[in-house]
Amino acid sequence: MKLNIKINGKPKDFDVAPNTLLLNLVRDDMDLTGTKYGCGIGECGACTVHMDGLAVLACMVLAVDADGHEVDTIEGLSDGTELHPIQQSYLDEGAVQCGFCTPGFIMSTKALLEETPSPSEREIREYLNGNLCRCTGYVNIVKAVQAAAEQMK
Repeated sequence: MKLNIKINGKPKDFDVAPNTLLLNLVRDDMDLTGTKYGCGIGECGACTVHMDGLAVLACMVLAVDADGHEVDTIEGLSDGTELHPIQQSYLDEGAVQCGFCTPGFIMSTKALLEETPSPSEREIREYLNGNLCRCTGYVNIVKAVQAAAEQMK
């Protein structure tokens, strides 16, 4: 199937099988490997990307459903020379350990802060409850989101 998707601001044409997942298109066809394949069943959040500004799980979206839409991945978040404030806050607050879950958390954080610029700790924890981390215990992730919210005001 022929598709046109704007990925990280750049229109791109694809020819994919009808059952191709957006996750596989991003990772395999675009070589944007920051988006992680975690569980493959929409439980871990590691594959979170934005489609038309909304956080979606790329392992649960068919590539054909992204046709004509805009998809943003972790690679499109920084401007190429400086980290996005969310990325920087994750580093500054020690919210990155092994790093596997980090791109999904950062993309979910961006969606949260776009919806709720000054979230409470409870709102942060509830919003990010679809993202799993086996390393951090979430305390520093919450601190990173709070720091990013302050910096982005």
